[in-house]
Amino acid sequence: MAEQTQSPRGSKPIVQSVARWLAPQRNRIIVLAVLAVVAMVLPLAANNYMLEVLSNAWFYVVLCLGLNIVVGYAGLLDLGYAAFFAVGAYTTGILTSQFGVNFWLTIPVAVVCSMAAGIIIGGPTLRLRSDYLAIVTLGFGEIVRICARNLEITGGAGGLIGIERPHLFGLHLNQAIHFYYVFLALAVLACFCSYRLQHSRLGRAWQYVREDEDAAEAMGINRVGAKLYAYVIGAVFGGVAGCFFAAKMTAISPETFMFQQSVLILVGVVLGGMGKIPGVIIGAFALVLFPEVFREIGSMRMLVFAVVMLVIILYRPEGIWPAKRS
Repeated sequence: MAEQTQSPRGSKPIVQSVARWLAPQRNRIIVLAVLAVVAMVLPLAANNYMLEVLSNAWFYVVLCLGLNIVVGYAGLLDLGYAAFFAVGAYTTGILTSQFGVNFWLTIPVAVVCSMAAGIIIGGPTLRLRSDYLAIVTLGFGEIVRICARNLEITGGAGGLIGIERPHLFGLHLNQAIHFYYVFLALAVLACFCSYRLQHSRLGRAWQYVREDEDAAEAMGINRVGAKLYAYVIGAVFGGVAGCFFAAKMTAISPETFMFQQSVLILVGVVLGGMGKIPGVIIGAFALVLFPEVFREIGSMRMLVFAVVMLVIILYRPEGIWPAKRS
């Protein structure tokens, strides 16, 4: 008597639930697949100049997504985000150029240092709001830059040079196309982490704290802990981006981490749409591509760029792709 194979009990409901979930997501999946193919194939037809511009765009995507956790998710104004970027870059630069540590081993150290920086800035500012919070974060960013400018281990005003570019599976990452794919991979990872955080229990706590801190605390949410998590996780994003920035440039200096850098990153988040991942990506690309598009007009390009931003802000005050507020 032939045995009849039967499907495991409960397999049909699982398949049906997966099918129901995929049905409304079909268009989104198709769009993401097309964008992924374009992002992977585009470098093959681009010159070195385009690769550098696109690499910078993906790099700013990572930075803007990190700041979006602090500003967009938790609603905390941070004017010193370049400090976390600097901590990661200098950690990798010091360990590789002065101590000969392998680049990949410097990343965990940079993550720990960035988390420590997030705790240092987050701890004293957890009970501050609005303007006071902005002033303290601005001061922290300037303290980090001034320390980098005056300490001997950071190379002083001249910065660090001779940072070796890493090897990956025997491939020496020393070409523009290599770092394009590196920053693309970092951006994809940052998007995934941001999405998971946004839809997590912690992400919902950030949303409540952002909308009304007193009401969130009355509901039992630890607003102090939620804010601290936002600073620490955002700092990790900036620190990791700084590691790869140092490896790409092979040299860093304090002028790279000035207050203007923090403002640019914040502009990318606000311009695209705080709290919305696609909006932040668009804002980061606009931040990098607009000045390059107007480069041919010389010194006037930044003026045109500023006018374009003002027009966008006037007609889209919540950003190009704003988040829906529940």
